[in-house]
Amino acid sequence: MGAVCAMVYLFVLIVFIPWPFYKDIVVATSGGGNRDVMKSLEEIETGRLLHRFPHNKLASYLSAILSLQSIVLLGIGDDLFDIRWRHKVLIPAFAVIPMLAVYFVDFGVTQMVVPLPLRPYLGELFDLGMSHIDILLEGQANNDPGWLYYIYMALMSIFSSNSINILAGINGIEVAQSIVIAVLIVINDILYLSPFTPYPHPATDSHLFSLYFLLPFIGVSAALLMHNWYPAKVFVGDTYCYFAGMVFAVVAILGHFSKTLILLLIPQAFNFVYSAPQLFHLVPCPRHRLPHFNARTGLLEPSRVEFRKPLHRPIAETLKLLHRLRMLDVEVNAEGQVVSSSNFTLINLWLVWFGPMREDRLAMGLLGFQFLIGGLGLFIRHRMALLVFSSDNL
Repeated sequence: MGAVCAMVYLFVLIVFIPWPFYKDIVVATSGGGNRDVMKSLEEIETGRLLHRFPHNKLASYLSAILSLQSIVLLGIGDDLFDIRWRHKVLIPAFAVIPMLAVYFVDFGVTQMVVPLPLRPYLGELFDLGMSHIDILLEGQANNDPGWLYYIYMALMSIFSSNSINILAGINGIEVAQSIVIAVLIVINDILYLSPFTPYPHPATDSHLFSLYFLLPFIGVSAALLMHNWYPAKVFVGDTYCYFAGMVFAVVAILGHFSKTLILLLIPQAFNFVYSAPQLFHLVPCPRHRLPHFNARTGLLEPSRVEFRKPLHRPIAETLKLLHRLRMLDVEVNAEGQVVSSSNFTLINLWLVWFGPMREDRLAMGLLGFQFLIGGLGLFIRHRMALLVFSSDNL
């Protein structure tokens, strides 16, 4: 049902297109029913004052819709044809191309603010591109675009989409974590709007743009969660995971707060790093790593991976160390060889920490953790960041 949710969301965004630009449409054209307004001869000869219309904002809005439509189509293809992981991991990079093209044409800023301790070496702004390298090597700049910044934004879309897809496997967790992240971004957006900041704030339009995409997303996701919460009547599929992650990437890139999004995705980043040994096949990785359901107790327990072949000594010793740190549940035979361990996911780790529990309690615990870490991320962004930056955007 993730595809249905995504289609309803896209219909809402398409119907909403005229409303953010209604005032601009009336001002920039002779429309709006103003037939009694007098126009000077010069204005009549030069035609409508379309130069006043914010074409760049409309282009950003439409490119975001195009990227979201692309990810939905690719996600449906994944659900239908069960694409292999090593192939589908790059799906978001293709979907984000329309948005990056518009970003390059209309905005094109590729500089990042440098923390105070590094400014004597890098300056106040650091350009993620060949132009800065040329400055260092040749003492002069050229007009090459900061292509590394576009790679960074493409990687952001890949991580955002796949991170939701990796932290999955129990009823409601994909949709609920997406709602929590969206709510945290909305809270961050509201901080840039009146009465929290003087109007007009330079970032007001960017965060209004974010709200245009996030509020409908929260609405359709809440409706989907009603049917996907434990005990689930429907599943969301990979389509929803890609679609939700791309929504976050779109608002962060076009709203110019990609570093803030990284702070809100810390649990997903931890889950990816924690899963890396299995994802990159340093240790065996089963097809599915969702928790094991104990039919006798009705509770979820950590699922396990069996090591049929002896592990290399460094890997085995590392697993034993993680077991002592309570980061894994490792089983060792009489010879001291590691024969099995819990799977490398945050969901299984939660069960290792707190023991077997019902599926809805497990989901609620993970969501509370997500909201707590996200709230801490916002605090770091708007308070502790002042320790290494000269000012806050607020």
